[in-house]
Amino acid sequence: MTNEATTPKSKTSRAATRKTRRLYIVLIGMTMLGLAAGLVLFAFQDSLVFFYTPSDVVGKDIKPGQRVRLGGLVAEGSVEKDGTTVRFVVTDMMAELPVSYTGILPDLFREGQGVVAEGSLLPNGSLEATSVLAKHDENYMPKEVAEKLKESGRWQEEETQ
Repeated sequence: MTNEATTPKSKTSRAATRKTRRLYIVLIGMTMLGLAAGLVLFAFQDSLVFFYTPSDVVGKDIKPGQRVRLGGLVAEGSVEKDGTTVRFVVTDMMAELPVSYTGILPDLFREGQGVVAEGSLLPNGSLEATSVLAKHDENYMPKEVAEKLKESGRWQEEETQ
């Protein structure tokens, strides 16, 4: 009779041990997955930015040849066309960065308007763009550019409305 009494107890004990062990394995797996995701996000934190402003490019240690997206305003009087190559300056009203682009510009590209240029930094500190995006209507400016202009005190609300 003592064997019958101990047999059901040991089965429940084993089942509880299996459930506990399975729970620990799942918790360890979730912890490892969370840690891996955190490390990946930490490693890519600089490249998760949609674009840099000219002040960001000047302030950060971005090496020549590195691909970046540059956002800001096309500086007044800076657009020079030479055949299919266009040179212009992108500004956030605190810093400026020269850009050269070979290709067809968007119809809405013009001085004083928002622009995002994607390309590689050259050793001379300018950007060689492979693509240029312009604002899509009269009231649009990239959120990040508007915030930088507000921070610098150069935001003019009446111009955007």
